[in-house]
Amino acid sequence: MSAGTGRLPLEGVRVVEFSHMVMGPSCGLVLADLGADVIKIEPPGAGDKTRTLPGSGAGFFPMFNRNKRSVSVDLRSERGIEFVRRLVRTADVVTENFRPGGLDALGLGYDDLRADNPGLVYCSLKGFLAGPYEQRAALDEVVQMMGGLAYMTGPPDRPLRAGASVNDVMGGMFAAMGVMAALYERRATGLGKLVRSSLFENNVFLVGQHMAQYAVTGAAAAPMPARLSAWAVYDVFDTGDGEKVFVGVVSDTQWQAFCAAFDLRDLAGDPELATNAQRVAARDRVIPRLRSTFGAMDRDEAVRLCGAARLPFAPIQRPEDLFDDPHLAEPGALTEVTLSDGRSVRLPSLPLELDGARLPLRRDLPLAGEHTADLARELGYSDDEISTAGADGAFGGSSVAHR
Repeated sequence: MSAGTGRLPLEGVRVVEFSHMVMGPSCGLVLADLGADVIKIEPPGAGDKTRTLPGSGAGFFPMFNRNKRSVSVDLRSERGIEFVRRLVRTADVVTENFRPGGLDALGLGYDDLRADNPGLVYCSLKGFLAGPYEQRAALDEVVQMMGGLAYMTGPPDRPLRAGASVNDVMGGMFAAMGVMAALYERRATGLGKLVRSSLFENNVFLVGQHMAQYAVTGAAAAPMPARLSAWAVYDVFDTGDGEKVFVGVVSDTQWQAFCAAFDLRDLAGDPELATNAQRVAARDRVIPRLRSTFGAMDRDEAVRLCGAARLPFAPIQRPEDLFDDPHLAEPGALTEVTLSDGRSVRLPSLPLELDGARLPLRRDLPLAGEHTADLARELGYSDDEISTAGADGAFGGSSVAHR
């Protein structure tokens, strides 16, 4: 936010979002939190199917759809398509993450829409960029498996996907970066452009450091559970109360501080452990001693000593523990939204500060089609036209109840 004005960076930018699941909505979330007017296009009735996903998908909609408006439109109807085309004429950006060619078949592809709006930035979020895989279906899990990330995450011969939708979320972030770059360029040219972001290429970017390691050393990177660490102390330790804590000691200065904090004077004075390289070579001797040390104390004591010594450390927490994390109690760290059953929940804000402030909640999670009538009126539709479109099913949502 600009100091003293409360203005958000993307205020005045209108985004029309055709999306579901995680990748497209996460792009829209970034743009919306930064101030854009993001209008989510949903089918009439229950709306985006992501709203009602069970199990591991239950958090998708509440996490990625705050600060947006919702419009329910039947894209199979002429009236619905006409509404969307009128809406896009007023937009700066269109985002979509449906199957390749899906919107093109409806006359809502980039070439169709830029004919009426040359300044339009059109962002497609897909499984793959140009190449032999371009038409393949993809999921986060698919690209993690084929892109080396699952191999690096699991133990040898047991590929394991990362524990979050890392490619979906980062693919959405890169898409938002591309959109903002295109909007910046438009200031000089007056013209929009087609932006594409993908899951697979994002995943390849994530494992790029391991590709570079192989190129530099000629040695393939081992899966993370089997890797030879660059540091002697870079492990998860069990504490005596059944908890766990990660501790990293990544310099000789930290080694001395670590030994002092945990009363390991003999190790601190051992000339065969003076350098990190020596300690790595002596891990078989050092690590059992440290495991015994941590096993003799509870987690709180281990955390206190690590903090006092200014070491890199982390108690091992589950996602549900983060609701009570004292750092996340800082104002703005979590954003409160209302779930479909009326309960309030605090979910992560964008990890940004602008002029020392976190980004605010401007709109709660929208009901399906909540803003259809409002947007229709902005586009010049009369109340009678809105009611007629609601009656024939072209528009949905409670805001278009028959008159």
